[in-house]
Amino acid sequence: MSAACFALSKNVLAFRNAGAIMLVRYAQTAAAPAPEPRIKKFQIYRWDPDTPGDKPRMQTYEINLDTCGPMVLDALIKIKNEMDPTLTFRRSCREGICGSCAMNINGGNTLACLNKIDTNTSKPTKIYPLPHMYVVKDLVPDMSNFYAQYKSIEPYLKKKDESQEGKNQYYQSVEDRQKLDGLYECILCACCSTSCPSYWWNGDKYLGPAVLMQAYRWMIDSRDEFTEERLSKLQDPFSLY
Repeated sequence: MSAACFALSKNVLAFRNAGAIMLVRYAQTAAAPAPEPRIKKFQIYRWDPDTPGDKPRMQTYEINLDTCGPMVLDALIKIKNEMDPTLTFRRSCREGICGSCAMNINGGNTLACLNKIDTNTSKPTKIYPLPHMYVVKDLVPDMSNFYAQYKSIEPYLKKKDESQEGKNQYYQSVEDRQKLDGLYECILCACCSTSCPSYWWNGDKYLGPAVLMQAYRWMIDSRDEFTEERLSKLQDPFSLY
């Protein structure tokens, strides 16, 4: 006698074989509940000088981390594109090359494009402009003084005989080239300078670590012929300390 199978009730199958009936109870897998969205709060410094009476304040935005990229810059772009187009900040390459998105995140100066979002949703991410600099708007610092200081050190190759400039390539040994490693990579984001207490109180005269490093970069370049002149321009008692 062939076996037969028929359902008796939900989750129960009955099998008839050789006159005997066997009941088999089977489990049914329920659909998994949808995961709760990971909502992260971002507290961002806001100030608009073009709005009369506007005072600096912190504004809170909520982001679903499941629909946002992993970096703080991704969150800022999402806020600007989808929530508040008035939010103002600098950004460009998104690869840690240009230095445009330098800002203070959770108490440390860093690049927003390289700073990963803390996925702990119970703790807000706090974002400010670079400290102790005039603010143009929101997260945009005024870099005018920083760039003026950089210009003052003449950050380019200088030769005594200007008539020969551009006529031949300037070679240097492998050893001399290696001396520049760790110096030429600076992207002038100003994170280090605006972290320096000496730069906070004397930023109009003290050049700060970023510009001083750039000055040193040209002083030790074997192709440059103005080392003494560069040093003499740094003899001001406040430029170095």
